[in-house]
Amino acid sequence: MTEEFMGPPWQMDWRLDALAGRDALPEHVRKMLDEARAELVTAKDPYFRGIDGDAALPSAMYVEPVRSSDPKGPRILSFDNHNGWLIYTFVRRPEDPQILVYEVFWQGSAPPAPPPSGE
Repeated sequence: MTEEFMGPPWQMDWRLDALAGRDALPEHVRKMLDEARAELVTAKDPYFRGIDGDAALPSAMYVEPVRSSDPKGPRILSFDNHNGWLIYTFVRRPEDPQILVYEVFWQGSAPPAPPPSGE
């Protein structure tokens, strides 16, 4: 075992209520959330600190502190153009650093219906 800080991909742990909230989402939203999760666990810095720290994220995702007065505290990862978010913290420790998800929320509309066939 090494004393060096481990890097991505990070482990992700969910509170049970957050996981239940994720499982209750429609399928197309779970796919968006899984894409957001993939971006988060592979980020070099899951807090996306600095100016334009989240510039590498897809255009429909944003990361910001929950409270500007607590820059090392929880973060909000918005997805689906701010129609959904997850609140998380990053536990930085030499052994088993991980992302902890506290809340999942989505308020959006159903996916667009496919166009009718020309029959």
